[in-house]
Amino acid sequence: MDMDSTSGLYPLHRSKTIHLVRHAQGIHNVIGDKDYKAYMSPDYFDAQLTPLGWHQVENLRKHVHASGLAKKIDVVITSPLLRTMQTAVGVFGGEGYTDTVDALPLMLANVGNSARSAISSLNCPPIIAVELCREHLGVHPCDRRRSVGEYQCLFPAVDFSLIESDEDVLWKANIRETREELAIRGKKFFDWLWTRKEKEIAIVTHSGFLFHTLATFGNDCHPLVRKEITKHFANCELRSMVIVDKSMLGSDSSTTDYPGRIPSGPDTPSDEKIANDKPVSGST
Repeated sequence: MDMDSTSGLYPLHRSKTIHLVRHAQGIHNVIGDKDYKAYMSPDYFDAQLTPLGWHQVENLRKHVHASGLAKKIDVVITSPLLRTMQTAVGVFGGEGYTDTVDALPLMLANVGNSARSAISSLNCPPIIAVELCREHLGVHPCDRRRSVGEYQCLFPAVDFSLIESDEDVLWKANIRETREELAIRGKKFFDWLWTRKEKEIAIVTHSGFLFHTLATFGNDCHPLVRKEITKHFANCELRSMVIVDKSMLGSDSSTTDYPGRIPSGPDTPSDEKIANDKPVSGST
C-alpha cells in the first residue's frame, strides 16, 4: 500500500500553537528600511515605536479580540527590547490602567515618549521577557537593550525573572552575530518552548530573528508551504503556526487521551460477542 507522504500524524499533546508577531514600526524602521547604514546610528538605541507603530498595535489588538485569539493565549513571550515590549503589552495587555485597583500596570504612561496611557495587567495572559528571541545581536544600537532595572520601572508587571544579567552582556559594539548563530539561537528558543507547560503561546519578536529562525523549518514541506513559513514579516504582522515535538523534548502527558478497558481486566462479554459475531455479507 502506498502511504500518503503529504501529511503527518502526531499526538496532540506533543504539539503547541504559537502566534508569531513582529513588533510594530519602530523609529529605526522609518529610515533604516531606506538606508541600512542608518541602523548604525546611536540615535536609535533601543528604538521605540512610532505613532504609526502604535496605530498598528491598536489594529492588531482589535483583531486578536475580534477573532477570539485573546482568550486562547496562555502566555506571551516577548523580546526584552522597548519596541517589542510596547507591542506585546499594547496588543495582549489589559485595558487602560487605573490606580483604584490593586494590580501593577504592565506599562506606565508615556513610555518611550509614546503619549500613551498606562496599560493594565488585569484580565490578560502573563507577559514574560526572554533574551533568546532578541534581534540580531551586536553593532546596531537599536538592538541593544537597557538594564533590566530600568525596564522594570517602565513595565512593572512584565516578568523579567528569566533574564540573568541586569546589563546587556550579549550585545557587542564591534561583533555582529552571524545569521548561522542567530538561527542556532532561534532553534534553542523553540526547544525551550517545550519546557513550558502552556499550549498556546504568543511570541513578540523581530524580523531578522523570525526570518533566519523560520528558514531552518519547512524543508520537508511543499515549496509553497515552505515559502509561506519563511517569508519576511511586516511590522505588526501575526502568523499562527503549530510546532510538533518529534524528539521527546516535552514531558507533558495528554489531557484528552482515554485508556480503554477500565476497570482493568478482560472485557469478557464483549470479547465473547466479537468471537461469535458473523460478518455481514459484503461488509468489511
